[in-house]
This record gives sequence, structure tokens and C-alpha cells, in this order.
Amino acid sequence: MNEGGRSAIRACNSPTFRRICDKKFRFPRTRRKDLDMAKAYLVGSGVASLSAAAFLIREGEFAGADIVILEEQDRNGGSLDAAGSPETGYTMRGGRMFEIHFECTYDLLGSIPSLDDPSKSVTEDTFAFHEDFAWDDRARLVDSSGRVLPSHDMGFSERDRLELITCSATPEKELDGKRITDCFSPGFFETNFWWMWCTTFAFEPWHSAIEFRRYLNRFIHLFKTFDSMSGIYRTRFNQYDSIVRPMVKWLTDQGVTILQETTVTDLGLVDGEALTVESITWTRSGREETVPVAPEDLVMVTNGSMTASSTTGTTDTAPVLDTSDAGGAWRLWEKLAAKRQGLGNPKVFDSSIADSTWESFTVTTKDPTFFKLMEEFSGSEAGKGGLITFKDSNWLLTIVLNHQPHFREQPEDTFVWWGYALFPDKEGEHVGKPMRECSGREILREVIGHLPFGGAGERIVENSIVIPALMPYITSQFLVRSLGDRPRVVPPGSTNLAFIGQYAEVPDDVVFTVEYSVRTAWTAVATLLDLDKRPPPVYKGRHDPRVLVEALRTMHRH
Repeated sequence: MNEGGRSAIRACNSPTFRRICDKKFRFPRTRRKDLDMAKAYLVGSGVASLSAAAFLIREGEFAGADIVILEEQDRNGGSLDAAGSPETGYTMRGGRMFEIHFECTYDLLGSIPSLDDPSKSVTEDTFAFHEDFAWDDRARLVDSSGRVLPSHDMGFSERDRLELITCSATPEKELDGKRITDCFSPGFFETNFWWMWCTTFAFEPWHSAIEFRRYLNRFIHLFKTFDSMSGIYRTRFNQYDSIVRPMVKWLTDQGVTILQETTVTDLGLVDGEALTVESITWTRSGREETVPVAPEDLVMVTNGSMTASSTTGTTDTAPVLDTSDAGGAWRLWEKLAAKRQGLGNPKVFDSSIADSTWESFTVTTKDPTFFKLMEEFSGSEAGKGGLITFKDSNWLLTIVLNHQPHFREQPEDTFVWWGYALFPDKEGEHVGKPMRECSGREILREVIGHLPFGGAGERIVENSIVIPALMPYITSQFLVRSLGDRPRVVPPGSTNLAFIGQYAEVPDDVVFTVEYSVRTAWTAVATLLDLDKRPPPVYKGRHDPRVLVEALRTMHRH
């Protein structure tokens, strides 16, 4: 049994997991009388809002019928999206990875029944899947000649190690406005550690040193298995099918209303020092409506969106970048920030498109050739191999073969895999043009060009449907920032307004994770309702001497 399998068994036997499973499927108790007339309005239907609705029911004793989710798009899930068919091709803009210390997420999903087996929770299903299909990456890095590189050695010099320790120990206030490149010498960005770290978490050298420091400290316990990725967890299917759909079903079964194609354009605020919402204005079916908000009502806003203005291409066409309309989540945040101080600075995150854009692609095929060749090349069966990065590619390409089926209704004769690149503006070695100008077919040819597949390459290309997705704000939450640029979950003076999602501030935790969205939701509910039960503290492995010793050994291994 590999380290991933052993860790899954340890996790399932841990007190945390048993505590989560023991209280699964909790339903609301008798509601407090002082909340009998209160309603909750949640802006956005991403995982943050869905989580907030679940916590309002589970912890806040709200009736589902008193919760309204307002979604701008015609689908739920926000950035946890996935759709398609074998005929038209499947597509998903991205996927999120999990690890054992996502306490808030596992606690919440321990209350949500799995769609495949309602006697089990989504948390139980995720842990069981990890036990059966833990990653054991044997081809994490590939060089320009198509050769798998040994990645057990992090590739550090003594200077790299010192800079890494210094960055992790520097107080955040001293990193205000700094980039990662301000903290490290050029050689650091040529180490195996950097290639693996940046492609696992989507960091680029110009991103915020604050966010990079948080990731170092949050995931220091993963250093030991970072090359094999055995400490990373995945859901059984894509996150839309495994998380969003079960949550939406549970919430609607409780009576929660979800209004799609409804764009919230403004919140009316009461005059005075207190921050109190008194009305919500939205547009729906071409009509504008303003709804009064009572003092006891709650309003939770997903401010900003990392997948706003995303565009997709086809096998034959490239996606076209269009940021002429950043979307309702950004516009609403800008309007609120202009009204009151202390509500953040959205311009820090939505006005540097060149620094926050990258591109992903989803491949659908009924031809098993690519999967067979990749399993032989990587030494791992599909679903157990983890990420594969072509470290010398100009685009910095990374691909992954997920366990099949990756979509819940995907037929047995259909295969789906996914990839992305951090530098879509650079020219590809094999197609001779920037990724963002490439059709899906050209992107796949670039991938094949980095692999030693010989004459099978063109067959693979011709038998595949490839849908690229260009995302101008996808790493905007990583952009260089200062204290106060993200609003607190419940801003000072707020009586009924909270911010949730990737652009609200939670000390110590890391953005670009499901855990962050769930934690903001739980924090918002607990704070606004003044509940005794609060989210569990962020795991801090750096306070565990054993974790520190393992991390230091990993930094020195060869």
C-alpha cells in the first residue's frame, strides 16, 4: 500500500473524521423565536453561498424557505462548474484539490448526502475514494526531450533554503505590496520545488508574497509527499458533480429558493455609522426590482469572481478574450466599496488582466490510445498518476488523467482528461503561436509534441474534442495586495452584511481553495448570528515539531 492509501486509512480512523461522520445529516432544530421573521439573501450560487445556506439551516436554525440565493448565471456552482456530453465534448474550467486538514469543508460535507449512496455523506465518499485511488505520481516533471525527471530532490541551493525559511517566517505586514520575486533569487524559480509548487497551486513569480507565504505555512505538512502528491485528495467525480449537485439537492429539499439569471446591482445602506443593508436591487428577465431588507434579515455577498468573463473555444476555434463586462460580482463590489470605507479595493484584483490570466482545456475522446500511452509513459493508471508538468514548455503545460468516469453520467466508452498552462501569451514550441490564439486541436498538438508518442500523435488529435477556456481573472486573488484590500468577512460596524468567497479576508487561510469559501461562509453565519460554535481554527503544521523536521529533511534530500 502506498503512502496515500495509508494516509487515507489514518484519516478515516482519525477523531476529526469520526466526529464529522457521527453528526452527518443533521437537520434543523426548533427555530429561535427571535429569528421567526428573518430572511437571508445570498448573492451568488458558488460554493460559498451554498455553504452559507447550509450553515444557516444547520447551525442558525433557519428554515430553508427563508433563504434566497441570487445567481447571475443560468447555472449553479460558480467556479466549480462542469458540463457537456460525449457528442459535444465535456468541459470544466478547473478542478480543486483537497487535503486532510480541510476541516470546515469536511465538517459541512459530512452533513450532505452523496448522490450515489444517500446513506453516506459527501465527506465519507471523498475519503473512501481517496483510499481506493490515492495519487502516487511517478511522472511529476517531464523535460523538453520527453523524459520523466526524478523529482524527489527539491533542487534547492543553501540560498534557496534560507530564502524559503525567511519568507515563511516574515510577518505579513512586512510583505505588503511585495511579489514573490522580491523574496527569492532567480535560481529559486528553476528548482524542482518551484515547478511542482507553482503548477500545483497556480502561482506565478509576480504574484503576492503574502499569499505565497500563507501557502508555505498552510501546507508545510505536504512537503514530504509533494513529489508523489499522495497527500492530495480528489473527489470521486469533478467537483460540480461531487459537491455542487449534492449541495443544491439538499438545499432545495429544505426549501431554499435559487433564482438564476438574477443580477444584483446594488445594496441600499442605511445612513449612519452602522453598516446595515436596507434594500437589494436586482435585474431579472429584463426587469429591475428593489426588495426591502428588514434589520433582522441577513445579506451575504460573494464579492468578485475568479471565473468572470471566461470564454471558451472549440476544437477548431480559439477562445476570444473579452473583459468589456467584468460581471455582476465585480460591479457590485466596486459600487459598495465606493459607498463606504472598509469594504476592500476591488481594483487591486480586477484591473491587471495580464497578471491574472491563464488557460485550461478539456479533452473528450472515445479512442483509448492517449490513456493507454500515458499510463505506459507515466507508470501509473489513470486516476492515480497526479499532475504531469512539462517544465520546459514555454506555456508551462500541466495535464492530468483523472479517474474515469470523471463526469457522473459519462459513458464507459468515453474518456475525459484535463490540462492547463500558466503562460498562454507565450509562443508554443510545436505550434509556433501563443496558446490563447490556438484552437483546441492546436493545443492538443502542442501537448503531444512534448511526449514521445511518435506516429500515434495525429490519431489522438483527430479523434479528440478539445474545448479550451480562457480565464482573465482566474488568479486575481493572488495579485499583489496590501492589508485592507480584501474586506473582512463581517466588516466593522456591520449589523447584517457579510462578504464570502475568495475575496473576503480570513487570516492565515489560503484562497483558491474550497476550504476558503466554506470557512468564509461559516464565519459569516456564526458572526452575524452571534453563535457560540465557530469554524475550527486553521491548521498550523508549522507549530508541530515533527512536521517541521520532516519539512527540513525534505528540503535537504537528494
